[in-house]
Amino acid sequence: MNWKNLTLASLFAALSFATVGANAADAVKAHNYMYGDHLDIAKVVSVNEGSASCGVINARLTYLDSMGQKQAVDYRTIAQNCAQDN
Repeated sequence: MNWKNLTLASLFAALSFATVGANAADAVKAHNYMYGDHLDIAKVVSVNEGSASCGVINARLTYLDSMGQKQAVDYRTIAQNCAQDN
């Protein structure tokens, strides 16, 4: 094996390890909201409702705090897309 092939193989291996590390860093561990918690929300990234059912459901708010760190909080809410609402 010549040096050119060895160098290219090492480069691709390093890039693939960096990609795996970046994907792992994107996962944010959410905490459960408790009444009275102070949330440092600078920008909302997403709001996801856990199910399409009516009534009280689980939801997740993903946001950036004032330091630019991605945070997530799980909470309970009333579903917004119920067809039976009066």
